[in-house]
Amino acid sequence: MILVTGASGQLGRLAINALLEKTDASNLIAAVRNPDSVKDLAEKGVQIRQADYSQPDTLLNAFEGVEKVLLISSSEVGQRTAQHRNVINAAKKAGVSLIAYTSILNADKSPLILAEEHVATEKLLSESGVPYVLLRNGWYSENYTMSVAATLEHGVVGCAEGGKLSTAARADYAEAAATVLLKEEQAGKIYELAGDESFTLSDYAATISKVSGKAVSYHNVPEAEYAKILVEVGLPEGFAAILADSEVGASKGGLFNDSKTLSTLIGRPTTSIEDSIKASL
Repeated sequence: MILVTGASGQLGRLAINALLEKTDASNLIAAVRNPDSVKDLAEKGVQIRQADYSQPDTLLNAFEGVEKVLLISSSEVGQRTAQHRNVINAAKKAGVSLIAYTSILNADKSPLILAEEHVATEKLLSESGVPYVLLRNGWYSENYTMSVAATLEHGVVGCAEGGKLSTAARADYAEAAATVLLKEEQAGKIYELAGDESFTLSDYAATISKVSGKAVSYHNVPEAEYAKILVEVGLPEGFAAILADSEVGASKGGLFNDSKTLSTLIGRPTTSIEDSIKASL
C-alpha cells in the first residue's frame, strides 16, 4: 500500500493521478484532513483516510498497513518541522518501509529561508531509522504562470536579478514521485529535481511576449520593495518576505540545476516554461 499525504492539495492530487496510471487504485491511500474533499478519488477506487499533520493520533490510524509514504511537505511555513516530525514518528510506529519526502532543490546548500525547515526535516528523517528517499523539488513553473494575467497587465516584477530558474510543471514533479514510489531499492537516494531548461526573469518576460503577442518587460526592484508590492496585492506580510527572499536566493543560484535528473527519472523532457505559459493563458 502506498499512502500520499496532503492528497487534496495541488501536488498530492497530481501524485495520486500519476500513480493511478502506473498501479491499481486498490494499492493507493489518499490521506487528507477532510475526506469529503476527495470524493472523486474515492469514486476511482482510492482508499481515503483522515489525517492531520498536527494531530498524531490521526496519523497513526492512517498509516496502519502502509508500506510506503509520500510525505508532501506541509504548506504551513513555520509549522512544518513539528508537523513533519509527527508524520515521521507515526510512520516509524506503523513500520512503514519507505518515506519519500518532497524537500527543496539543493537543500543542504540553499540560500533560501524556505530551505531551513526542509533541512530540519531531512535531519529528522536521518535520525528516525525509517528508510527514506529525498525528492528535492525545484521551483514549480506555476509559481509564476498562475499570475500570468496580471503579468500581461503590469509586466514581470521581481528581485531575482539575472538568477537562473530551473522550473518544471508541478505535474512533472508528481510523476517523478510516483516513479520513485514504485521503484525498488530507493532508500538513501537523493534526487535533485529541476526543469531541463533554465531562464532568467528577463527571459520569462520575453517568452510571455512571444506567446501572447503583447510586449512584456522585467522590472528588477530591491528585495524590500518587492515584498511590499506582494503585500499590496494581498499576500500576508510574512509570506511576502519569504517569496522575496526566495528570489534573492535565485539570484545566488539557489534555484538553478542542470543535472536533468527529473527528465531522466520520468523518461521524457520536462514541461517547458513556454508550454506552461501557453497552458495558463
